[in-house]
Amino acid sequence: MNLSAYKMDGLGNDFIIIDQRLKNIELTQKQIIKICDRNYIGCDQLILIKKNRKIDAGLEFYNSDGSISGACGNGTRCVADLLAKENNKKEITLWTSGGILKSKILDHNSVETEIGAAKTNWDEIPLSKNLNTKNLNIKIIDKNNNKHIGGTAINVGNPHIIFFVNEIENFDLKKIGPEIENHVLFPEKCNVTLAKVINKNLIKVKVWERGAGLTKACGTAACATAVAGNINKLIEKKVDIEFSLGKLSIEIDKNGSIHMKGPVSNIKKITIEI
Repeated sequence: MNLSAYKMDGLGNDFIIIDQRLKNIELTQKQIIKICDRNYIGCDQLILIKKNRKIDAGLEFYNSDGSISGACGNGTRCVADLLAKENNKKEITLWTSGGILKSKILDHNSVETEIGAAKTNWDEIPLSKNLNTKNLNIKIIDKNNNKHIGGTAINVGNPHIIFFVNEIENFDLKKIGPEIENHVLFPEKCNVTLAKVINKNLIKVKVWERGAGLTKACGTAACATAVAGNINKLIEKKVDIEFSLGKLSIEIDKNGSIHMKGPVSNIKKITIEI
C-alpha cells in the first residue's frame, strides 16, 4: 500500500507528515519505526494530521522509536504552514495532547506558534518524587572527567531537563543523553538539553530528544530552555536559542505564555510504501 505524505523541517528538525483527515489509516509501531528509519525514508518525528470539527486540525506526534510524543514545537509550526498554504490562511489553530496551539504565518517561510505557559511543579513534569525543579542536583560528567551538578526541569507539553554549562562541546551528549532520558526521576523519560548562555539575549544549545536521540533542533527544547534561563535569572524574557543550523526566537509574554518564532522549510510531497 502506498501513502501520500509530506516532508518538512524546522532548522533541520525533520518530519514526515501524513494527512489522515479524509481517510484514517492505522499505523503499527513497527510501520512507524520503519518510516522514521533513515535507511528507509527517515525523520525525527512522524506527524499525523487528524480531522477536527471545531478547529483546523488535530495532531498526533510519534518519535522515531515509535513512541508517542505529547508535543512538538517545530512540527506544529511546519503543519501550520502546510495547512495555511492549503487554505490560504494566515492563522492556524491545532489540537495536540499538550493543548490547543495557535500559529501565525509570517513572511519568508517563518511561523510563530504560541505554546502556552510552562509547567514547573514536580508532579507536572512529572518527577518520581517531590523535588525542587529549579535544580535537581543531577550529576553529569564531561569528557575531561569533570563533574557538573544541576538540571532544571520544565514541561512544555513534554518533559525537559536543561543543564547550563560553560562549554557544550566538553560533554558527550550521545552518552549523557540516554542516561538522563532514562533517569529514575523521570517516569515518562525526558528530553535533555545542554545550554550555554552567550548573553542575556542568546543561548546556544544541543539537544537529545526523548525517543529520537540527537536532533539538529527541537522547538519545545528551545521553549523549555528560555523558561529555565528566566527561572535562573540568566536571560531576558525575549531570547534567541541557537542550534547548529540557525535560531528560534522565544518570547515569554506578561501572562507567562511562550511564543516561538522561526523558519520552516519548503513542502516536499513524497510517497511511502508500507
